[in-house]
This record gives sequence, structure tokens and C-alpha cells, in this order.
Amino acid sequence: MSRSDWEVVIGLEVHAQLNTASKIFSGASTAFGAEPNVQACAVDIALPGVLPVLNRGAVERAIRFGLAIGAHVASKSVFARKNYFYPDLPKGYQISQFELPVVQGGEITIRIGEGDKAYEKTVQLTRAHLEEDAGKSLHEDFHGMSGIDLNRAGTPLLEIVSEPDMRSSAEAVAYARALHALVRWIDICDGNMQEGSFRCDANVSVRRPGGPLGTRREIKNLNSFRFLQQAIDYEVQWQIGTIEDGGKIQQATVLFDPDTGETRMMRSKEDAHDYRYFPDPDLLPLVVSKEWIEEVRRGMPELPEAMKGRFINEYGLSAYDATTLTASKEVANFFEDTVQSAGSAQAKPCANWVMGDLAARLNREEKDISASAVSSVQLGGLVGRIADGTISNNIGKKVFEALWNGEGTSADAVIESQGLRQTNDAGAIEAMIDEVLAANQKSVEEFRAGKEKAFNALVGQVMKASKGKANPAQVNELLKRKLEG
Repeated sequence: MSRSDWEVVIGLEVHAQLNTASKIFSGASTAFGAEPNVQACAVDIALPGVLPVLNRGAVERAIRFGLAIGAHVASKSVFARKNYFYPDLPKGYQISQFELPVVQGGEITIRIGEGDKAYEKTVQLTRAHLEEDAGKSLHEDFHGMSGIDLNRAGTPLLEIVSEPDMRSSAEAVAYARALHALVRWIDICDGNMQEGSFRCDANVSVRRPGGPLGTRREIKNLNSFRFLQQAIDYEVQWQIGTIEDGGKIQQATVLFDPDTGETRMMRSKEDAHDYRYFPDPDLLPLVVSKEWIEEVRRGMPELPEAMKGRFINEYGLSAYDATTLTASKEVANFFEDTVQSAGSAQAKPCANWVMGDLAARLNREEKDISASAVSSVQLGGLVGRIADGTISNNIGKKVFEALWNGEGTSADAVIESQGLRQTNDAGAIEAMIDEVLAANQKSVEEFRAGKEKAFNALVGQVMKASKGKANPAQVNELLKRKLEG
């Protein structure tokens, strides 16, 4: 049977490490990269008699996330003990939230695809709850045994659980990217996937269209968007193939192997009752007052959707441009700073430069916009000189390259030092046109015979003669007048 005979159902559980300086229930550091076990205090390693104390900063970040997705922030939530035994879990349980999470509901709108085939979709969120991370088992550095590093034990996490609303790996990746951008935008998580600050678990099942939900398998610990897409695509094909061959899907936890591109079963999946959740007797219920929520709300930055609408209304940008520019807070801020330098009337050209030449150069050098060699002020100055006719757009590209290579401190400095100022002298341009027409009689005859391409060829010759400095609009106007006269 074809893939169209099946519907894919995907839900994501994302663990976002909250960017607090200390852990969620202790004062130990959360800094990355320390030697094993030097950032594990008495609370983290569960010495007898120690008690957890909740980190207020972690709660504040959870509230911030709840407000950003339009969720209900619970006035009262409870911490529970999630019991399971694993070498890197010193207490024998993980402190988490189960029945009463701090963030309930909410939604995120995603955009999938590009051009005419692009569409938007709203993914509903089930919950986001606070919990502590476990430690880490190290298998590769020891022969015949495993090492345990408890530096991560107690690191604050916000586990963000979606409804099973996604129907393809492309939708899942778009959702994960949107969530990644949001937690960085509101400054609750650094989003560093290589360091484990943002990890995805994908629950994947298949069913006949309109039929009951199939049995899901959970793909654990995906730490890149590429691996997320590859893992889901493989798992979908494996499940469909298994069912069509007469097999049954068993609920399980699986791991993705990037080297083979395949998933493999880690263990049969436990259900919630297997963890024996019960309220943690050492922690009082978490009470979040309305005053606290309003205090957090007042400190929130402008959110992507609101900024997108403002870019459309204030700057006259298209929905596509506004969406692209608000994909990350850094890009949005760079664009606004560029507009401030160039003037609001130049918002569209500023957007074109940020999304075009600048983005291409950053991609080529594998840098993000914070590492741009051309500042927003420099780019705004460049756009301004194109707008006032000092240089043409083509010369602007040369100025951009010079700025990128550090050949000048500003567009004006590069223009003057390299003699790139545009020629607007009609007499000088006419003289160049006369020379070009005299040397290209064949093109002149072809134009008069109705071949429009010949006109473009003549324009190119004039621009070449002027070394790109002639005002293109004047060249077109004067050349057409000469040919038609």
C-alpha cells in the first residue's frame, strides 16, 4: 500500500534547560563543561537528611513561558516523586510535576514550507511542567564499566508537552524550531542543542485516516532538527512496514542511531503508573499569585507574533518578510536597528538586505547574525546611500563586500576611498551613450527592429563604460530617448 493509506500522528516532549545560575533544588552551579562531579552538592547526590529548596528563578521562567503561549498558569501546582531506578539517579526518584503542572494548555502557530505551498498550523500544548534533570552515564571512556557524572543532576528543566497534532516530520521540525526560537526569545533557555540544553522526544504512531490512534513509540533524546526529521521518517516507514507485513506495534522507547539512520528499541515503554508518582513530602505546593504573574508579564519582551503584526502595519512589509525577520530575536533586532539607521521609509530595502545579501554571507560562513562583520548601523548607512542616489544597488554590493572585509568603517568611507560615488551628470552619461551607440550599431539596428534584448545589451555596455557608476535610471531614460529619437 502507499503512504497515502496511512496517517502519521506525532506529539513532541521537549526538555528545555532553564538558564538559571543554580540548580532547581540546590545552590550548585549549572555551568556547562566542568570536570565530572564537581558541581554535585549534598542535595544533588541525595545524602541522608538533606532537603530540596525550590529555585524561584526557575518558576519565574516557567511563568514567562506560560504567558508567551497563552496558557493557564496554575495558581497552585504540586511537585511529585517519579520513582525509577537508574545509576545516574541518586535518590531513586526524580522530582517532577505530574497531576498539577504549573503551565496548562497554550498553543504555538507554525509555518511549514515555502512559496505557494506554504501553510500555517496551530499546535496545541498539553502542559509544561518543572522538573530536575538526572545525571549522566558515561560508557565510552571506561573498559567493561560505566562512569557516572552527577553535574547535571538537579539541573532545572521545563518539559513542554504537545498534543499529538502534527502529521509529518516537516510539521514536527517546524514546531520544534518555533519552540526553540521562542524559549530563546523570552530568555529562559540558551537553546544549545549540542550541550543538551534543548532535547526532543518524539511520540510517533500511524493509523488509517479517520481511524483510532495507533500504538506509539517514543524516540528519545534527539538533539538536532536534522536527526528529529530523519528519526521520524524512518520510524514511520518502519511502523507502516511492520503492520503491512502482519506484525503489531509494541509500545516502546527507542533510540535513533545517526550513523545508520535507524531507530532501535531501548526498552518496552512504561506507563505513568509504573513510575509510582506521589506528592513529594519535602516540598510544599507551589503557589503562584496573580501579582507575581502580572509582575512577570510587565517584564516580558514583545513576542514574535506581535512584532510580526507591527512590522506589517508599521513598515508595510509582507507577511512572508515579517515572518522571516521575526524567526529569531537577534535577526528582528538587527533589522529594526538597521531601519533606525536608514530611516523608516527604507524598511523594505533594509529587509531585502538582511534577508538577502547578509543572510547569504552568514550562511556561507556558518555564522549567526550576532557574529556579522557588518553592523546594523553600517548596513543602514549603505541602504541610505542607495536611497539618496549616491550609489546604485550594484555598487552597494561592492560596498557591502568592502565593509565585510574591514576595508572601511562606514559606507561613506568606502564610497569615498574607492571612488564609488554614482555619476548623475546627464551630460557625462550622454557622452558615454553616444560612444556606446557608435560602437554597437548592430545592437542599435536590432532594437529598432523590435528586439528588446538589444536595449538591455546597450544598457550593459553603458554601465560597463561608466565602471558601474552611472545612475541606472538615467542611463535607461537617456538611452531610450536617443534610440527613439
